[in-house]
Amino acid sequence: MLAVTILGNNSAVPAFDRHPTSQVVTLGGENFLVDCGEGTQIQMINYKIRRSKISHIFISHLHGDHYFGLVGLINSFSLLSHQQELHVFGPSPLQEIIEMQIRVADTKLCYPLHFHTISGAATLVNNERIEIKCFPTQHRIECYGFSFHEKKKPRKLILESVKENNIPLYFYDNLKNGEDFITSVGEVIKNEWLTIEAPKGKTYAFCADTRYNESMIEHIKDADLIYHETTYLDNFRERATERFHSTTKQAALIAQKAGVKKLLVGHFSSKYDTLEEFEAEAREIFPNTELALEGVTYKV
Repeated sequence: MLAVTILGNNSAVPAFDRHPTSQVVTLGGENFLVDCGEGTQIQMINYKIRRSKISHIFISHLHGDHYFGLVGLINSFSLLSHQQELHVFGPSPLQEIIEMQIRVADTKLCYPLHFHTISGAATLVNNERIEIKCFPTQHRIECYGFSFHEKKKPRKLILESVKENNIPLYFYDNLKNGEDFITSVGEVIKNEWLTIEAPKGKTYAFCADTRYNESMIEHIKDADLIYHETTYLDNFRERATERFHSTTKQAALIAQKAGVKKLLVGHFSSKYDTLEEFEAEAREIFPNTELALEGVTYKV
């Protein structure tokens, strides 16, 4: 099951018990951390996120509210005797910044740490379960969103039909991969008689800090769930544009034009102490909108 847990949903300054951007995407017991603002570690503890399951971290851009918690987390992994490799993806010069902090503190990590520099739209991870891509947004500095595509599962066996047709055990994996079975006398037993097609994999997209930007649509089109920043209510549209951010209705319009199924809105400005109006405004254009609330896990 693909899901996302919100750890931080505020913009630059922590306020009203809201924290800077961070969230965890989960699939099959593995956690992928997206952004690591100040307080991310505490939020992980609060919401029982298993740090030991994190092997990949994706940093959208180098504004502090999106990565100031990273070096502390990297250090804590070592103090907790983390063993598995950790892969960190982000714009240049993230590697230089983190390695400098580690060096001046004379920190010795007990696990392999690998940095991967993002420099344009690309596929970052591609394995049997998930494909993770990045795409540029339109922010004041170099910034990227991330899309998580769950791979389609193998076909499911219809055990009664498999047994009735005396399919040998060694051929089960072939059936799951869509192959027909041919008997010793040349009879073809169709795969569709023996298996059921698995449902299409789900897609989640994290649209990082950005102005209203229709060029993102091709990267998030038809996604099951997207997160889009809504730093301001729509009456501050001019300020949003000047500061390279988006409003409620702009985020909703992107969701509508991209044909996504559901929209989460977050990255709220600290000028707002309540959030209900964010959801109400976005729903005027895209009804299936929810607030990205800290501590809540949203199934994709």
